[in-house]
Amino acid sequence: MMKGNIPVKKKLQFMIDRIRAGRLREMWGQTKWIYQYAKRHWAAMIFYTLLGMVGTVISLVGSLVSKDLVDIITGRETGRLMLTFCMMIGMNLGSAFLNQVSGYISSKISMNVDAEIKSDIFGKILVTDWESLTNYHTGDLLTRWSADASSISTGVLNFLPNLAIYLFRFLSAFAMVLYHDASFAVFAFLSMPVSLILSKKLMKRMVDNNQQSAAMGAKMTGFNQEAFSNIQTIKAFDLISLYIRRLKQIQQEYISMKLDFQRMTIGTSLLLTTVAMIVSYGAYGWGIYRVWSGAITYGTMTMFLSLSSTLTGTLNNLTSLVPTAIALTTSAGRLMDIVEMPREDYSNGAEVDAFYERFRKEGVSLCVKDIRYAYQNGNRVFEAASLEAHPHEIIALVGPSGEGKTTMLRLLLSLMQIQDGEAVLCGGQGMPRDGDTVAIPLSASTRRLFSYVPQGNTMFSGTIAENMRNVKQDATDEEIIEALKCACAWEFVEKLPDGINSMVKERGGGFSEGQSQRLSIARAILRKTPILLLDEATSALDVATERKVLKNIIRDDYPRTCIVTTHRPTVLGACNRVYAIRDKKCVVLDEKEIDDMVKGF
Repeated sequence: MMKGNIPVKKKLQFMIDRIRAGRLREMWGQTKWIYQYAKRHWAAMIFYTLLGMVGTVISLVGSLVSKDLVDIITGRETGRLMLTFCMMIGMNLGSAFLNQVSGYISSKISMNVDAEIKSDIFGKILVTDWESLTNYHTGDLLTRWSADASSISTGVLNFLPNLAIYLFRFLSAFAMVLYHDASFAVFAFLSMPVSLILSKKLMKRMVDNNQQSAAMGAKMTGFNQEAFSNIQTIKAFDLISLYIRRLKQIQQEYISMKLDFQRMTIGTSLLLTTVAMIVSYGAYGWGIYRVWSGAITYGTMTMFLSLSSTLTGTLNNLTSLVPTAIALTTSAGRLMDIVEMPREDYSNGAEVDAFYERFRKEGVSLCVKDIRYAYQNGNRVFEAASLEAHPHEIIALVGPSGEGKTTMLRLLLSLMQIQDGEAVLCGGQGMPRDGDTVAIPLSASTRRLFSYVPQGNTMFSGTIAENMRNVKQDATDEEIIEALKCACAWEFVEKLPDGINSMVKERGGGFSEGQSQRLSIARAILRKTPILLLDEATSALDVATERKVLKNIIRDDYPRTCIVTTHRPTVLGACNRVYAIRDKKCVVLDEKEIDDMVKGF
């Protein structure tokens, strides 16, 4: 008696452990997350489900018509042969038409859900906290956004509507079998225990395989994305053979993983096929016996065999929904990891707009006082660091590489959040110490008051004019040319055959690094924001051009506050103040220190 109870106890303990582990709760949460997208298309999904049910009814009526046709042909029944034959053709044509309509609706729903999910996730990724987002590889983000979103859009239609359709098909076919001969109903359930046992054993393997497939897909996408983005470096270091070997290694890992799961799937499929064959042949034998005994007609036997096949196939279809559900929840979980990360706060956008309108003519000052910041890995970058910058000023940040110059600019842009201290924008030349000064704290919303030229090439594919209008959509050609002149870029752009309509290739291809930098600076100038941040943005320019660009910026009538990071002290003479990052602070350099830096360069 005890031995007989052990398996039951083990099963109960297994279920309890799974519940404690939170897997069921997790899957339920993922299912609710998917529902927020599915419910927006409930009308189309209901229509699709009804079409499937109508198709089932037509199929079942077709079985009855087929029964009558066989009985008429064999002489067991009298009737109109041509009428019955035409009805059977009509049923088949109607079924084919409904299948096409269902396929069209299925594609429409899937594409709409896919576009909606991708658009929604894309928007949420863009407003996700930047520092949290950097924990994910770009390839992983692309895989989650593309493959996982598509998996959900396909699965939404393949699960709930098909679950309803399959259940309706099974119950209606089963009711017909019971009505005509209950003994045939037994064959419909013979394969059910085997299907249930196998689906239970497969479930954990399916979950693991889906997670491994997604991780491996992200790894492969990331590798390809990095390789294609760095072809020049791969060629320059003669790493072609190395990267080909690495790609083959990743591909082999992926193939091995998929084949391992495929082998298990093949075994399961063969077992289910064998069981289905046994059930089918058993139904044939039983049908022949019933015909010989005179209990049923040939037409009835034909109908039973068709319905038996329908019942067995529908049970297998219901079982196949298990991996669909697992794939759905796995993909949902991977997307939820991204979209449930901390979001940037844009709640004070109206306040920022009002602040800017008030001080548009006189400009905006920037004040950073006693800020502290450390990366997530514990590396402390700033400790009570302070700086200030005002309209019509150029402020320089200097210091060894890795000391925090770029980090400071990212903090000013609120891409990363200061952990202590104060960072605010002030109207005009005022500072927070003035009692009547209007100040607004830095946030994601204040980012609209900044223009930023980061290190590296930041030009997009398209024409020069399209790149410029990315930051100011209503910019005229004259405004674009004026910005190009200010950045010393018009001198080469005007010589191009198509001028500002000349094409820029991916990553600024077709232009030298110095030309791309000047185009990037022109784009930032065109935006006309109160604050301009240049992060090593003139590193590829010669000293004379670099100085000319900075002088053009400072001479501009627009009340712009400019902060520059640089390794080259040769331009420091053009700056109003120079801050050196030392001991995690920003220290103002005097003229002697600046001269010493210039002489020592």
